Amino acid sequence: MSWELFIYFAAGALLFWIMGAIAALGNRHRALSILCTTAGLLVFAFFIAALWHSLERPPLRTMGETRLWYSFFLPIAGLLTYLRWNYKWILSFTTLLSAVFIMVNITNPDIHNKVLMPALQSPWFAPHVIIYMFSYAILGAATLGALYYLVKEKKVSNPERLMQMTDELVYAGTACITLGMLMGAIWAKEAWGHYWSWDPKETWAAATWLGYLLYIHYRLKKNASPKVSMILLLVAFMLLQICWYGVNYLPSTQQSVHVYS
Repeated sequence: MSWELFIYFAAGALLFWIMGAIAALGNRHRALSILCTTAGLLVFAFFIAALWHSLERPPLRTMGETRLWYSFFLPIAGLLTYLRWNYKWILSFTTLLSAVFIMVNITNPDIHNKVLMPALQSPWFAPHVIIYMFSYAILGAATLGALYYLVKEKKVSNPERLMQMTDELVYAGTACITLGMLMGAIWAKEAWGHYWSWDPKETWAAATWLGYLLYIHYRLKKNASPKVSMILLLVAFMLLQICWYGVNYLPSTQQSVHVYS
């Protein structure tokens, strides 16, 4: 399997996800929307598995490969949200966001190298990055809920239900970030001999974690303002974006242990 075939699998997956999103907007097509979204995930998962086999390593080294996982986990987070809270719009939003990352991968293909540096051969590396990607997708879905609330604040029919959804997504996403940080600490100890070095990536990871903890802490207060809560959620997501790829544009990142070139 090669990246030249990605466009065909991506097109097939997107077609299923679009069909699922359209079906979800109807009142009597819940089963069809679930079936189509799942079919798209299976198509995308097949490409990831085949690429993994072809590369002889987890496809997690380049920005293009991490975008691949983000494109995959976003519809999963959307589907789980739809199954749990039956928000009809969530599949449309996660499909659109996933399509953006897919198009970036198609129009700007990255160079993939089969050779991994010794530090990346640790068995802790793959689960560390995968769980981070999953947390990004879950927190991305929570951010969509925050944007929806802020844009249509006066038209939201059941704001309490929407707040509950974002709260539970943030709880799950923050738990995944915490687990990912712990796995990363074990990996760092094994690869470099220390758990935490406060390089730019780790610094922004800590800032992101604290940002979501601030949201959770504020939400636990009595009479917490929903609008302020959503703004805090957006700020935390901005910190996450800096942690994920924004640090690549910082001069200090060139000496980071998270630069694998």
